[in-house]
Amino acid sequence: MGFLSAAILSVAALATAASVPNSKMKRQVSQLRSDYDFVIVGAGTSGLTVADRLSAAFPSKTVLVIEYGNIHFAPGVFDPPTNWMEGIPNPPPSWTFSSLPNPDMNNQTAFVMAGQVVGGSSATNGQFFDRGSRFDYDAWLDVGGLEFAAKSIKWDWNGILPYFKKSVTFTEPSQAVAQQYNYTWDVSAYGGTTPIYSSYATFQWGDQHILGEVWKEMGLNPQAECAGGDKEGICWVPASQHPLTGRRSHAALGHYADVLPRSNYDLLVQHQVVRVVYPNGPKHHGPPLVEVRSLADDHLFNVTVTGEVVISAGAFHTPTILQRSGIGPASFLASAGISLVVDLPGVGSNLQDHGGPPVTWNYTQPYIFDHLPDELANNATYKSEAIAAFDDTPSHGPYTIAMGNSAIYVSLPHMTPTWCTIVQRIRQIALTPGLAASYLPEDIRTSPSMVAGYIAQLLTLAQHFSNPAFPSLETPWATSVAPASAVSFLLHPLSRGTVRLNLASPLDQPILDYRSGSNPVDIDIQLAQVRFLRGVLDTPTMQGYGASEIAPGAAVAADDALLEEYVRSQSFLSFQHPCCTAAMMPRSRGGVVGVDLKVYGAEGLRVADMSVSPLLVGSHTSSTAYAIGEKAADIIIQAWS
Repeated sequence: MGFLSAAILSVAALATAASVPNSKMKRQVSQLRSDYDFVIVGAGTSGLTVADRLSAAFPSKTVLVIEYGNIHFAPGVFDPPTNWMEGIPNPPPSWTFSSLPNPDMNNQTAFVMAGQVVGGSSATNGQFFDRGSRFDYDAWLDVGGLEFAAKSIKWDWNGILPYFKKSVTFTEPSQAVAQQYNYTWDVSAYGGTTPIYSSYATFQWGDQHILGEVWKEMGLNPQAECAGGDKEGICWVPASQHPLTGRRSHAALGHYADVLPRSNYDLLVQHQVVRVVYPNGPKHHGPPLVEVRSLADDHLFNVTVTGEVVISAGAFHTPTILQRSGIGPASFLASAGISLVVDLPGVGSNLQDHGGPPVTWNYTQPYIFDHLPDELANNATYKSEAIAAFDDTPSHGPYTIAMGNSAIYVSLPHMTPTWCTIVQRIRQIALTPGLAASYLPEDIRTSPSMVAGYIAQLLTLAQHFSNPAFPSLETPWATSVAPASAVSFLLHPLSRGTVRLNLASPLDQPILDYRSGSNPVDIDIQLAQVRFLRGVLDTPTMQGYGASEIAPGAAVAADDALLEEYVRSQSFLSFQHPCCTAAMMPRSRGGVVGVDLKVYGAEGLRVADMSVSPLLVGSHTSSTAYAIGEKAADIIIQAWS
């Protein structure tokens, strides 16, 4: 079958799956088998990856995926008929979360979204498909200490790179497009044949190059390829989209529709997993039963599992399910009236996300470029031509750009001359008795394992922050249209939040306490980031366009107290990359799962999603979620082979 034919068929398969009589999708308990070898909780990015690989590796074993949402068409973040960065009409459903007020950030709340749909957040995200640097994943091994260093399974860069490669099929741009936009890449960073696609846009806005020139004037160097482990500098980043159709590429296509029919692979939609149940105790009597609630009629039933349960419900719902199961912090479960099954204080702790404030400006000198975003809103002819180009084969034009393909990644030593002071302050916090614990959430400050794990994280990050090749700032961009902005992503926050079951309504959304800024060094780093990004205004390119700062402004930037107030009041608290709430660390360091992703003390139960990340990676999280799914599947396949 040809490449284009396969792409068209996969879209059609997903669109019609709900209505095909022999579809493997289920909607009620009467359609299920009496038992399953593997049950995956959550049809998201990692979960569908695991389900695809297990059902292919073991044709005689049955796999069930249970998903709260349903199947929906998942348009790209910038598909017709939208104008630049407008909301997509009739998007797939998403979970929406609002955190508790953050007292250290002027009582702001974090607003977070996650896909409530088959495909999870891969069906709703911004399609920015970058990986972390090699040092991000080496840090995962470092926080595990000697215990993890002695394990045969490694989650460092060398241990996860093969799964990054396996997880995606990268398509090189045409020679004409590459020359037009100066795209660079290295195919050795890729090599997969999975129907999860990444590619470069066939279009850039006419003024995209302005910031590209500015970053060079600020001393940043272009990287030829940023997916190969070395990322500090200026990066081209592919989008998660099909190279011919220009459509979003996501897990519901590549790991469900594209593998149908597969007789041992069932998907149950519009059902909520309430908890896992160990009738005879967890340690020697796994795997657990899976208790499920029908969203149609609230009917509760159990699914019998003969092999393993893999929870892949995301950074917010994975810990919620574990807590309802009696797996989590003993003191919290006691307050919730839930019988303790396994005391793991790390469940729902260690919450991390990217956030940060913008630097904004206007231009006082007029400039004219072909093809700026406002043309879609103001020029009906241009918009009509753009839609026709998107519908062409291969797709081309403005609607192939998604959220953009450009970003800078800057290390602390390259960002501020005070980097040594910042690193020393992190180490001081880690090594001063009681100080690190005082920055943790109150309900885990007295937990020896959680304090030990946090100290290990601080020391690991201090070591990596000293590395000039370890990015601690990201700023993506696609256009410089006024008012322009450079947003600072705090790639490795030191503050830690929590996800806790809502005691008033345990089946509803959990309570999120982001606690952004609770570790004061985060503010030190964000001040350095803002000062660095304000440097764009002093470059020859920006001065040539008469760039005039809007915020924070020279007067604010000159006063440390005012600039700190700006950071605390104007930061975005979430860039939609939550993680780390069922961390892969030693149990003695507050870990929830080991390197094999097995939940400590709970037989037949694993976790595979971004919640297992012990430290937030310096990238958007979609590609890492796919790689976690691929490596998790390989670990399980080897265990059962």
